[in-house]
Amino acid sequence: MPPASPRPPKAWVTAWLPSRAGVLQFCETVGVGAAGGGLFLWAQLPGGLISGAMIAVAAAATVMRRPLGLPPVVAHAILMTLGVSLGSMVSPQMLRNIASYPVSIAVLAVSTFGATYGSSKYLQRVHGWDRASAFLAGSPGALSQIIMLATERNADVAGIAVVQTMRVIILTAALPLVLSLIGFAPHAGLSLRAPPATPQALAVLAAASLAASYVLHRLKFPASWMFGAMLASSVLHGAGLVEGGLPLWAYMVALAGIGILIGSRFARISGATVLRHILAALGSFAVAIAISAVFVALVATVTGERLSDVIVAFAPGAMDAMLALALTLHIDPVFVGAHHLSRFLFVSIATPGIVHWFGNDDEELDD
Repeated sequence: MPPASPRPPKAWVTAWLPSRAGVLQFCETVGVGAAGGGLFLWAQLPGGLISGAMIAVAAAATVMRRPLGLPPVVAHAILMTLGVSLGSMVSPQMLRNIASYPVSIAVLAVSTFGATYGSSKYLQRVHGWDRASAFLAGSPGALSQIIMLATERNADVAGIAVVQTMRVIILTAALPLVLSLIGFAPHAGLSLRAPPATPQALAVLAAASLAASYVLHRLKFPASWMFGAMLASSVLHGAGLVEGGLPLWAYMVALAGIGILIGSRFARISGATVLRHILAALGSFAVAIAISAVFVALVATVTGERLSDVIVAFAPGAMDAMLALALTLHIDPVFVGAHHLSRFLFVSIATPGIVHWFGNDDEELDD
């Protein structure tokens, strides 16, 4: 009798197995990001792992049109690793200082509105954008919510995506260099604030972070995978239940991974679209930064907070990228996290209503 042919794998098994194309895409994305991050790290550039990986992946995605990206489960793991690293920097003194944040958070709300209004007016007056598209492009952070709103309002989704993504790219690449050059945040390499935790402590951190992240994810909390891990790690470290941080290799993976995640956003945007909107992106970014700088100076003067902490906390960039910079530049993660979360919530809650009432052109209001 001829040998029986092997049984095909069950459908539920094949559903969980990655495709060959998916594996190759993952390997290429990681390889490009690791090469870029390693090059910038070798050149001893501040925030080199983040900015190097980000620039390499973004360049490969736009110039070479490579379909780069990471699976959601890998992205979640990177964000959780970043959250654990941020939480390990928390001290009881940092937690006691949180009572002074309401003043600066209130100023941040005004700064966010001012920067959004200024950049949206620039896009309307200089580049002829419609009111809804200009307002959504000028809103800092909450990119996924902004894109959904843009789709619902039939706004210029491609232009909004370019303006939003370019702002994150510029801030993530330039902010470490600027802060280091002017001496506000000297580059500290890859040194850690605490020695690596024991395997038992790492297991506790991993379990608590996964549980907290999953709960926040189910509650639709913004940036749930990162903030859940950061919350769990902060509580454990702040209460003295766990000592030490992640090993150096995990710390490096988290930093490079964030850069890869940001850079891969360009994989969905064509090079022609980027070129068509590059001047609008640069101009609106300059307006937003100029307005934000006024409020940064105000908060630094009134509250006495370190200027480097206030700059990163008020920077109109992506929350995960700014927290990663806080980690690599040894900036207070609690201060930065509280402000970026507050702005994320403010933008997420306020933007839909503002777009509904003020985001339409005059002729649309007459319909």
